[in-house]
Amino acid sequence: MKIGLFYGSDTGNTEEVANKIAKIIGEEYVDVHSIGKVSNADLEMYDHLIFGTSTWYDGELQSEWEDFLPNLDEIDFSGKTVALFGLGDQLTYGEYFIDGVGIIYDKIIERGAKVVGHWPIDDYDFEESVAEREGNFVGLALDDDNEYQKTDGRIKKWADQLSTAFRFTVSI
Repeated sequence: MKIGLFYGSDTGNTEEVANKIAKIIGEEYVDVHSIGKVSNADLEMYDHLIFGTSTWYDGELQSEWEDFLPNLDEIDFSGKTVALFGLGDQLTYGEYFIDGVGIIYDKIIERGAKVVGHWPIDDYDFEESVAEREGNFVGLALDDDNEYQKTDGRIKKWADQLSTAFRFTVSI
């Protein structure tokens, strides 16, 4: 069963991470899509989804996700398993670190999604985040601006965590 990975990227960083995730999980298991080029039907065809976004300015969604977000109101996520990842800058924008992930999380939870891939907040230096729940982020948090050297290791560990929920064996 394929996993639909949908990302939004203005600078190319989130797209690059999306492709790394697909490679680590195994490209045979993952279809990668830009959220700016899809319809609701594209999301609805998958039971397993990964959503990726960055956070801009004062906790705003990436532009393509901001445009697509109202469409999520029309999708029934019951029976779907979703994992989230986000890019942010924990030092410069520490009061909004990966807020975009939290915004998407809130929307899909109210639509019935089962969210997997929660990630520990230790090892980060941020003030607050809309994506924090009960001492964890609701998805993988990446800070390529300040901790690019940790990105690949975090992705591998997160993908390994997802392998049980999504039923795949990590390729790398």
